[in-house]
Amino acid sequence: MTTDMQPDRVAMSQRERDVLKVVQRVLDGKRTPAEAARLLGRSERQVRRLQRQLETRGDAALVHGLPRRPLNHRADRDVRRAAVRAYRQSYRDFGPTLAGETLAADGLAVGPETLRRWRPAAGLWE
Repeated sequence: MTTDMQPDRVAMSQRERDVLKVVQRVLDGKRTPAEAARLLGRSERQVRRLQRQLETRGDAALVHGLPRRPLNHRADRDVRRAAVRAYRQSYRDFGPTLAGETLAADGLAVGPETLRRWRPAAGLWE
């Protein structure tokens, strides 16, 4: 059975599990917030905030929310495919800046830094 099907289970990274162990020891009275802050490389205030969240929301409070959401500025998959296809067919000899400008003239607005990231993933640059 996967963790998605079990509501009492929370998927956590190793770092999140380590933070949970340290903060849980503070809640149990076996460690001070100052010691926990030093161990975690955070301030005492952050440790107290984590304590409150853990008490109110449980273990899920320590799980970072972003890995389950798409990035806000992520390019549409169809735009990426079209841009990579056009780059591969017509602009292979262009640098990312010139290719981005040319693609924009063709109706595909893609920034040069985005093209720089996409090229190796598409096998267009070593």
